[in-house]
Order: sequence, then structure tokens, then C-alpha cells
Amino acid sequence: MGGVKYRWTIAPPQPARAAELAARLGIAPLVAQCLLNREIGEPAQVALFLEPRLKHLADPFLLPNMAAAVERLVWARDKQEPLAIFGDYDVDGVTSTALLVEVLRALGWRVEWYLPNRMDEGYGLSQEAIENCLKRFAPSLLLAVDCGSTARSPIAWLKERGVDVIVLDHHQVSDPPPDARALVNPRLASTSPGGKAPFTELCSAGLAFKLAHALVKHGRQAGWPAAGAFDLRPLLDLVALGTVADVVPLTGENRILVAAGLQRLETTTRPGLVALKEVARSSAPLGVHEVGFQLAPRLNAAGRLETAEAALRLLQTPTLALAHPLARQLDAQNRERQEIERRIFDEALAAVRSRFDPDRDFVIVEGRESWHLGVVGIVASRILRQFYRPTIIVGGDAGAWRGSGRSIEGFDLAASLRQCEDLLLRHGGHAMAAGLALEPSKLESFRTRLNELARQALRKESLQPSLRLDAEVGLADLTLASLEELDRLKPVGHGNPPVQFCARNLRLARPPVRLGADKQHAKLWVTDGPTTQEAVWWSVGNRLLPEDAFDLAFAPQVNHYHGRLSVQLKVIEWRESAAA
Repeated sequence: MGGVKYRWTIAPPQPARAAELAARLGIAPLVAQCLLNREIGEPAQVALFLEPRLKHLADPFLLPNMAAAVERLVWARDKQEPLAIFGDYDVDGVTSTALLVEVLRALGWRVEWYLPNRMDEGYGLSQEAIENCLKRFAPSLLLAVDCGSTARSPIAWLKERGVDVIVLDHHQVSDPPPDARALVNPRLASTSPGGKAPFTELCSAGLAFKLAHALVKHGRQAGWPAAGAFDLRPLLDLVALGTVADVVPLTGENRILVAAGLQRLETTTRPGLVALKEVARSSAPLGVHEVGFQLAPRLNAAGRLETAEAALRLLQTPTLALAHPLARQLDAQNRERQEIERRIFDEALAAVRSRFDPDRDFVIVEGRESWHLGVVGIVASRILRQFYRPTIIVGGDAGAWRGSGRSIEGFDLAASLRQCEDLLLRHGGHAMAAGLALEPSKLESFRTRLNELARQALRKESLQPSLRLDAEVGLADLTLASLEELDRLKPVGHGNPPVQFCARNLRLARPPVRLGADKQHAKLWVTDGPTTQEAVWWSVGNRLLPEDAFDLAFAPQVNHYHGRLSVQLKVIEWRESAAA
């Protein structure tokens, strides 16, 4: 057998609808089928999806409480009040903070920024962090970005001291919500009088752009000279970085922002990003993969290990001479982060394997005092990929342990943590990712409670990852021309997955060849009779290769080799053919 890991889920073919859509819009039926699989079936909807344009962005004032936020910020500008932007230490938080500082200073605000130290102050509006922020800047208005939606006590404490708080955030909101002067959070849109807004999936970088748009729009109406000349488009490189790094759905407004932002990022003259691309050895074309796996980890590295200030300063630096040493520093910190992560992953994997029972353990919870808080989220993601269970990894932090969790489809991690509040010191996040703090003595009780909740929410089959396949195709369907048409679905990512197909009853046209220094990859030539295609299976290791008739799941791609272009299949998995 091929060692089948996935449940193959082939989207139901809709030949009549696909043919009709293809004929009306002049697109290939295979592209039409992929669009239908993504629930994009109306011609107007398809046109917007295939041609994302900035002019299609919705009015920023449709966001809940945006008008109140702008009103309070304008008051601060008119009175020249000291304003502090309180950000987060991940890429979304850093890019949001950089964007807002750039815009607000250009438009006339007195503004400073503050990023919490992950190790000393923890996540978000912690008491220690806000006290340090107040001591440093003495603001009368604080703009919390990428945090604050559950910070009821800290915001009440600030209010008692005469500090107004505006929250610009996309995380789940506490019930009741914090008593902020304005809580701009797209999650509130579904309960607002106007119903669900078109941007409920925006991350904080997208929200920062919407706030900037709202301020510029107000400023132009009010006759501010700086607003009349202000161009928002150069900010889109930061928006693309934050949106891709935060792994929010690349649909709706996010798709528009990332499509435009990737173009900006490829040609950006922002010194910090030019230097970052150099140390990451990123080359054109710059896509979601390059941003997510080359640029974002280096920006994240500083905040994971201690403070993200170097990352923010890199984005703000005015010259390449200043940017290069900062970029090299982040690159070195990223290598350090990788070493720490590798060690902790090995220890966590050994701990899980020593106790794991697939019939009992629907959730994995592991912790150790020596585990670095900055990488536990990445380790949780890697453990999840290994066992396909919701996973929480925590590390030591004096008397309390802090950590991060990642989840699977069907298990709302943030909602489940709310049902464990009596065992936790703090928590917050999304359905698929969350953070928490707890006392070490509560770890076992927490693991037990969370597993009870997971057993109620998940079925056994939910614990085998599903492989979503867009269609069954013949190898002759895959040409350079058809792949060029499928490229119109990009940018792909969360919410708009890469195109994946399957082909049935294939055979090997010639013996496979092992590639790589350790022979860890394999090249195959697969045929369905009339057509043969080259396929590459990366990191196959010692897994079995097919011999008799087999079905193949793959992602089609264009191979560039010595100036020659050819179709290549990136192997995901194979299984014995039912026709064998």
C-alpha cells in the first residue's frame, strides 16, 4: 500500500454548471469547476474573484465602531494629545503598528509606539505592559492593535486613570466586551444592525489599512492638506505581509489586499523590506509561499525570542545602510529560533509518543518549564501535523506556564478554552489558534477537561486529515495553457486552497529515480496510456513507491528548467487503484 494518510475528498463534478459558467465568462471548464468548488458560482462573483481590484474595497466606515474611533482620533489630533499605539509582537501586529505610525505621523498626530516583551510582559494588554507604556509615554489615548478584545480589566484600569482606549483587533471578543472608547473588530459585524460586513476575516494589518483609509477619507472632507496628497497604495506591502503571515482566509477583501500587496512587495522601495528580501534570498515572482516561509519567519524571529522592536525598526528605517544590519540581525535570530524550535519539537514529540493513545487522546497537551515561550506555537503546529489532533504546547514562565494551541476543523479551540476558564489564568484567540496561561499544577486537569470536550465535538473520522481534491482529471488535461488559466485563482492560501487534482488507474512509464543528497526525494514518470507526465515527490523518505496500477493525488505546477517550461505533478499521495 501507499501508506495512505488522508481521506480523499473529491469535489462533486458539476459539468453542466461548469460548462455554462465557462461559456458565459470565456474561461476553461476546469477553472469553472475549481471556482464552483470554492462556492464562487455567480458570474459577477467570479469576475470580482478573477480580477481583484482596489476599487472594489468596501467603505471602511462599514466596520463596527469605525466612526467612533475616527471621531476620538480626530479629537486627539486637534488637541495634540499624546497617542500611543500598543501593538503585538507577531508579524500582523508589527506591520499594523508600522503602518499606523507612518500614517498618523504623516497626517499630524503626536504618536509613539509600544510593543510588549514576550518574555517579561506576555501577550497583549497585560498589566505590566500597560504600566510600562504609561511610564514611558504618558498617553491620554491608547490605540491597541491586534490585541485588546478580551482585556476588560486592563482597559477598565486605564479608564480609571483617564486614558481612553481604542481597540483595533480581529480576535474573539469577550462577553461582555471591554469598555473601550471604540472597539473596531469585524467579529462584531454579524451582530450589528447592518448585518454581516464584507470583511469579517480581516486581520489587524487589513484593519489598520481600513482605519488609515477612514482617516484619509475624513481628512480630505475636512480639508487637511496632508490627507489630500496622501497615497494609501504604498502601504499595501505591509498589509500583504501581515495578512499572509496571520494565515487568515485569502477571500473577499483579503484577496484584494494581498493581490495588490504582493505586486507592491515585489517592487517595494521600502529599505527594510528590500534588505529583508536580500537576506531571505527571495526572488521574483514573490507569492504567498515566499512571504509566508521566507519573509515572515525572519520578521517574527525577534518577537519570538524576546522583543519585536528590531522588526518594527526595520520596517521604519529610512535607508538601506540602516536596514541591512537590522535585516542581518533578524536573519541570525531566525536561525537561533530554528535551533530552539528543533530541540523543543524533538522533546515534545518524544513526550507525546510516550503516552499517546489514539483512542483516548483527542487533544494533545504537553508542557515543560524549560520550553521557550517564543516557539511553542510553532511546535504545536508541527505536533498537530504529525498526529492530526488539536495541540497545545506550554512553556515555563516563573509561577505560571504560557503557551499556544492549534486546532483542526470541527474543534473551536477558543470556545473550548472558555469552558476551561476555571483552570486558566488567561486565554484568547481564534477557533483554530489560541493562547493561554495556567498554573503548572492545573496542566493534567486541563488536559483531561479539554479531551472531554473534544470527544463530544469530534468523531473518529475527524481525526484523519481530509485531502480536498478539485476534480478527477486525465493527464492530457494538464497543459501549460491550462495551468496558466488555473493561475488566475492565485493568490492561494487559507480559504482559497491551492488547486489539487487526482488521476486514476495510472502506471509507471519508467522506473523512478531517487533525488537529493540523501535520496529523500523521488521523480516518477506516470502514464494513463495516451499521456505521460513527470511527477516529483518531495521528502518521500522511505515510503513505498507505487508498482502496479495506482491513483495519484497531486498539485499541478510549471517546472522551469534551463529556460524550458514543462508540466510537473507535485505528488501529495498515492493509493492502489480500485481497478487494479
